[in-house]
Amino acid sequence: MKPSTDLRWKVRSRQSEMRRQPWLEVFKETIELPDGRTVDDFYSIDMQDFVVVVAVTSANEVVVESLYRHGAGMVTYSMPAGYVQPGEKPLDAAKRELREETGYEASNWRRLGRFIVDGNRGCGWCSCFLAEGASVAGMPQSDDFAEVDLATMPLADLLDLSASGKVAELASVAALGLAAVRLATAGANGH
Repeated sequence: MKPSTDLRWKVRSRQSEMRRQPWLEVFKETIELPDGRTVDDFYSIDMQDFVVVVAVTSANEVVVESLYRHGAGMVTYSMPAGYVQPGEKPLDAAKRELREETGYEASNWRRLGRFIVDGNRGCGWCSCFLAEGASVAGMPQSDDFAEVDLATMPLADLLDLSASGKVAELASVAALGLAAVRLATAGANGH
């Protein structure tokens, strides 16, 4: 790869094929590749940005939800997550979602990163957060379609559940992995 070469694809046309706001919009694009070739039917998907929170209590346990996820077709363990509302900052959305879904609040927040869901299609940006010092502040006020069971468990157990497929959402798995690295790094540095 040549560093001086512009590798970005150029969008020559973009037409909405399906719009179901606020959930998603599918676009058919004509793309020009850096070598001049064109692709007339490249599809991309715009979806709302969202957040995922790994909330750790003072007992070093992670707040976890267990609920049915229709996309996976199964009950799965999941981290608190939700959409970033228009005009809302991802950290504010993370704090709101943690409180709404679990009734927990946290005293120390760290950003773990921001990632696109699908490198070619888009499908929204996911901002992951580590929330330390999480404690119950009230009752959950979730409007999820599914019934949610809340629990706390050690991070190592959640990593094992991830490896066995019982944490089926990639965003939750990614956030757990990032939190494990961040916490191990902080521990190794004496923080």
